[in-house]
Amino acid sequence: MSETTELLRQLVAIDSVNPDLVPGGAGEGTIARFVFQWLERAGLEVIWDEVVPGRPNVIGLARGSGGGRSLLLNAHMDTVGVTGMERPHDPYIEGNRLYGRGAYDMKGGLAAIMAAGAAAKKLNLRGDVIVTAVIDEEYASIGTQAIVKTWKADAAIVTEPTDLNICTAHKGFAWFDIVTKGVAAHGSRPDLGVDAIMHMSNVLVELEKLNQTLRTVPAHRLLGNGSLHASLIEGGQELSSYPERCKLSIERRTIPGETVEQVEAEIRNILTNLTSTDPTFQADYTLGLARDPFEVSLDEPIVQTVLHCAQKFLKNEIEEVGGTGWMDSALLAAVGIPTVIFGPGGEGAHAVVEWSDIQQVEQCAEILTAVAADFCS
Repeated sequence: MSETTELLRQLVAIDSVNPDLVPGGAGEGTIARFVFQWLERAGLEVIWDEVVPGRPNVIGLARGSGGGRSLLLNAHMDTVGVTGMERPHDPYIEGNRLYGRGAYDMKGGLAAIMAAGAAAKKLNLRGDVIVTAVIDEEYASIGTQAIVKTWKADAAIVTEPTDLNICTAHKGFAWFDIVTKGVAAHGSRPDLGVDAIMHMSNVLVELEKLNQTLRTVPAHRLLGNGSLHASLIEGGQELSSYPERCKLSIERRTIPGETVEQVEAEIRNILTNLTSTDPTFQADYTLGLARDPFEVSLDEPIVQTVLHCAQKFLKNEIEEVGGTGWMDSALLAAVGIPTVIFGPGGEGAHAVVEWSDIQQVEQCAEILTAVAADFCS
């Protein structure tokens, strides 16, 4: 077993379920101590940054001699829950696959940046290589939010799984709660009651019209169109009463060029129009968590460097792909760090069966080392 594969096995064996997703989850404390000690043994300068109590980022610095460009490598340590999994933290290998929670999302990528950071330390580069193992990507990304407040770099690579292809764009999202207000009354008194749930049905009709409209606008070349779906709904007090309140939670997925302000205006206009046509209609909304979409040009130097090194090492054409899910790359790009997504493959993100492609994890580490040697020289 190679050193990188053994590293991946050890990472998967550590429970790092995000406690904000799963109450009582182990969190990142134990895996952070492991990452800290491993990077320290590899000779990097290592920093323990406790973002919130018990949940630290780990930053490993392969400091350059000076005068070269700096490269930040980013991967998250947390995972989603393990419900339904038989051996979530007892990693095992079958053929070229290593199974276990987080193997694919994204401890394969974490192992790759750790191995690349250790290799970069031995290269005597002019520029710094900064390894950032972060918390909380699966919930609110407070780990990478803390990184961008303190650390700057000339470029970054996020090693979310891409099957060793170049990912240059991904979607964003915005969460909204919409509440319609009725008047509670006995079910036999329609003259007194106002049905908040019926009013929400009108909202749902308009939201579906908006979703259909989103499909007709020009699509992004990698990501397709933006979209909207109703996620959760609740309302009413009892069967024999007019409901005085109904709450709908929705998610709007965005593509590059769409802003949170634009999306908020879409929701506001729907409610305003319904109010103008029905004097009994009352509703308001609140914007919850929102994250911007991401896009980087193929011409960006870090993208070209990764593309060149990957093609040279793998001896095949590398595809440019888009990611449907949101990633921490958007936070790095938002502070002006040119960023690309490049990581090993596998299957099973958030699924009961999850595995990482061992060969691709090892190849990813070697390609990242070559990128550092080129970009930071």
